[in-house]
Amino acid sequence: MMLFLKSLMMGLAIAAPLGPIGALCIQRTLNRGFAAGVAGGLGTALADAAYASAAAAGFATFAAVLQVVSAPLGLVGGLFLLWLAWKGWPRGASPVRAASAPDSRGLWATTATTFALTLTNPATILSFAAIFAGLGLAKTASFGAAATVVGGVFAGSMLWWMALSGTVALLHHRLPEGFAAWTARISSLMMAGFGIWALWSGAAGLFPA
Repeated sequence: MMLFLKSLMMGLAIAAPLGPIGALCIQRTLNRGFAAGVAGGLGTALADAAYASAAAAGFATFAAVLQVVSAPLGLVGGLFLLWLAWKGWPRGASPVRAASAPDSRGLWATTATTFALTLTNPATILSFAAIFAGLGLAKTASFGAAATVVGGVFAGSMLWWMALSGTVALLHHRLPEGFAAWTARISSLMMAGFGIWALWSGAAGLFPA
């Protein structure tokens, strides 16, 4: 139980900071409703669980692989963030559609997009390795312990995204007119900033001075 709680804390700690993925979740919830926000959160939670699986299987190997792949993943993630920033920038007076229910294909596409974005986000990779070691989760050896870590990380991450999406959905109708458009602009600017930083970090890793 203690191992599960520590892993749940790790999932919450990685998901909670408001970065590009959090801004994207808020934007999707405002525009498409609670289900879209949770679908994006599911993609992030699955990516976090994938990293937890790799780390629990062999932390030393996981850390070594991160050193190799973090730079190219940063480049891919940076380009992905810039594309999402361009796509998410509001154009014209498009109405907010929070009351509409997106179809299942749209929800699965949202999950897949956020899953890929989380996997290629260098900030997630680095924070994951640091918190994983700091909580002592690198010492898990048995299959049962590894499964507990993965389940705890997924539960913690999913708990945060459901709480965030639910809060935004509940407050949506109390927000002033134009709030969704301004949120979309801020979200796009934030993603563009993180994208530029990811490209710079990835390039610096591939071509050190």
